[in-house]
Amino acid sequence: MNMPTASHTGLPSPLGRVLSDAIGYWERRRIGYNLVLAAVVLGWLAAAWTRLRGELNIEHLLALFVLAVLANACYCAAYLVDVPMQLSAFRDGWRRRRWLLWLVGTLFAMALAWFWVADEVLPVAAAGLAGTGA
Repeated sequence: MNMPTASHTGLPSPLGRVLSDAIGYWERRRIGYNLVLAAVVLGWLAAAWTRLRGELNIEHLLALFVLAVLANACYCAAYLVDVPMQLSAFRDGWRRRRWLLWLVGTLFAMALAWFWVADEVLPVAAAGLAGTGA
């Protein structure tokens, strides 16, 4: 005898509800995350523009593309924390405070982007800025 399951009745399972909530929460905030990281890169470009004018090439653009892909892959780590917390007894408190995970993760990503651009993407500009005290 087959018992109806949540998927057969049209009602989402508890895991389905948690996943839907996590996707709704985190994917809306991915836009802000990407805008903040783009601002970091644009800040680098603006600060180093006089040294970069003749130096930028397709390799630099490809490196920035790799950085963007890696940053978005790392963003998915939020699900590794969010889903188990929502399935725990701490769900209500977690849902009120999970913005802190977004904030800490975004600040960490900003620091990584800053140093990665300085070290891997635009080392000539980074060396020049270090010498000027900027």
